[in-house]
Amino acid sequence: MSATVTSVDTSAPAPARPHPLLRFVRPAAAVTAGLMLYLSFPPRPLWWLAPFAFALLGWVLRGRRLRAGFGLGYLAGLAFLLPLLSWTGEDVGPVPWIALAAVEALFLAATGLGIAAVSRLPAWPVFAAAVWILGEAARARVPFGGFPWGKVAFGQADGVFLPLAALGGTPVLGFAVVLCGFGAYDVVRRVVAHRRGAGPLPRGPLALALLAVIVPVTAAFASRGLVDTAAEDGTATVAAVQGNVPRLGLDFNAQRRAVLDNHARRTEQLAKDVAEGKEPQPDFVLWPENSSDIDPYANADARQVIDRAVQAIGVPTVVGAVLTPETGKLRNTLIEWDPKDGPVATYDKRHVQPFGEYIPMRSFVRLFSSDVDRVRRDFGPGDEVGVFDLAGTKVGLVTCFEAAFDDMARDTVTAGAQMISVPSNNATFGRSQMTYQQLAMDRVRAVEHSRSVVVPVTSGVSAVIMPDGEVVQETELFTPDALVAEVPLRSSLTPATRMGAWPELLLALAAAGGLGWASTAAIRARRAGRPEGEDESGSSSAASA
Repeated sequence: MSATVTSVDTSAPAPARPHPLLRFVRPAAAVTAGLMLYLSFPPRPLWWLAPFAFALLGWVLRGRRLRAGFGLGYLAGLAFLLPLLSWTGEDVGPVPWIALAAVEALFLAATGLGIAAVSRLPAWPVFAAAVWILGEAARARVPFGGFPWGKVAFGQADGVFLPLAALGGTPVLGFAVVLCGFGAYDVVRRVVAHRRGAGPLPRGPLALALLAVIVPVTAAFASRGLVDTAAEDGTATVAAVQGNVPRLGLDFNAQRRAVLDNHARRTEQLAKDVAEGKEPQPDFVLWPENSSDIDPYANADARQVIDRAVQAIGVPTVVGAVLTPETGKLRNTLIEWDPKDGPVATYDKRHVQPFGEYIPMRSFVRLFSSDVDRVRRDFGPGDEVGVFDLAGTKVGLVTCFEAAFDDMARDTVTAGAQMISVPSNNATFGRSQMTYQQLAMDRVRAVEHSRSVVVPVTSGVSAVIMPDGEVVQETELFTPDALVAEVPLRSSLTPATRMGAWPELLLALAAAGGLGWASTAAIRARRAGRPEGEDESGSSSAASA
């Protein structure tokens, strides 16, 4: 037998192995996209960074496997939420802050997975943007009632997309920003592929990608007609009192009394300024949330302090108080205080803050932080919409954290509110970004419902916002002050107010449809023995889409 010798051609070079560092490119880009999204939020006026962040995120996630999409989405979520929510650790240390960001980032991880799944579909930027809004909708509802902080819409108070809030609320505003970013990436991707010799430039898919950029921008400019600052029901002169809080040297009980005294004193000073002609006479006065942490129904001294201040100014005053019934839960309450009749109406905060006003799973959470015991007695939620009739003006009441939830402000407007008040207490968070992030939310709500919004805060920033989102007056942090302004009263309803949750529901259905389509395509590909994303002819459906 003769042996057969097979010669091996050693002249062809071995395929080059990718550099080991290349595996970190997409994770680094995911982190960069998250940081860019964070930087687009107040107090920085860099709203325009958000579309670029989503363009980069589109590159990171498009065509990835589901597991990679989850991991990359989680990295982007951590890079976004860790700095955005740093204020949550201002008074309790880093553990609760990091835990909150880590949990909330799981929603962005799931969103990244969903975006990776739909990224092989035709017109994928539309489905991917809808998936992002679906993720925001879930985060705004679970767990413990949800935590909507960081919705894309809340970073757009200074941006060109803001008028879309009047068209379809925060879901449509956020969808437009995300769609614009993903569309921009898809345009660049297709042009670059064509120039690298990947074949003719497909006009249909390119046109769809261009529309994903053009339509949101055009719709934003067209929606400017929905933003109106005209006084439909006359005007009201409103005063917002910022009494300030002591910074150091007082225990808890003394602090509470000092805060009440500060607000009473600043209101009495306003009354003197009115008498001397330095300020116009307000029709009513708004105090912040927690301006009286001493229950005026149970404490005669606190009641006298409030009575004296309200009688001095001589107009109805909304007082933020903590009510301490003998049994049951505490109440974070706004009280309408009449100069003659005293307290005449109340509104109990409906959306109380988990881990701030009540502690879910107290025994478990205590294992990680003893600070939970600072909340010795839980607050309970109210169940009625807050609209006070103050000297003939119907004022909708949205207490602090409630401004983050779409239905809270809308409920007051559909109940007849001609303007909105958002009394808040941000003193716990010091000079952090929290107060500016919340003020941006209030500006978005003003445009969304075409209402003036007045924000009285214990330590700042208090502000007066017009229905177009413009801040016409604001205070400095930790400075006693009183803002007096004439604001337009309005009764018409924007499309966003009329439609309520419908835009969000429709976008969620679009996301579900895209995810279902992608799942069906993946199952068919596996049954046909083809790699995921490859069509029956063997060519990539992702490339032809």
